[in-house]
Amino acid sequence: MKLARAIHFDESDTRVYSNSARTGEWCVSGGFEFSNWSEADLDGKAKQAFSNGWFGLETSGRVTFVAVAKVTSQEVSHLEELLADHFVTYYGAPSKELALPVASAELQAMADLCDEHDDNTLLVVSRELTEAGVKETFRIIDPEDAGLDQFAIHGSLDE
Repeated sequence: MKLARAIHFDESDTRVYSNSARTGEWCVSGGFEFSNWSEADLDGKAKQAFSNGWFGLETSGRVTFVAVAKVTSQEVSHLEELLADHFVTYYGAPSKELALPVASAELQAMADLCDEHDDNTLLVVSRELTEAGVKETFRIIDPEDAGLDQFAIHGSLDE
């Protein structure tokens, strides 16, 4: 199974989001946060989170880019627990037991998005408000086939 981890290319996420996801944390789309939003809610950093932010499962922070990676079943179970707790704490789910299937479905949707892509494929989300609710679209950025020698500086420790 695959999910996606937060990735940062610079420090911009710390400036554009109220709470930035931590590099390497597992993420889901997180569109659930915006289910009751209207145009009046789309302002400043909240607008940026709505427009392009993935949801970090550990920090509840947002990130612009995620990278596809393999995940273990133990990690998935832990992530389901984290997300179910989040639903209880922040969205008023009546119990963790009732929130777990919803959390599981959210993670499965993310896995469905990621499973067809190679590891390290980058994903970008964009959202818009429609009369039917929040519409999400995803952009896929394939990993580069660049060789390590394009980035590494070669030398010898003996020199």
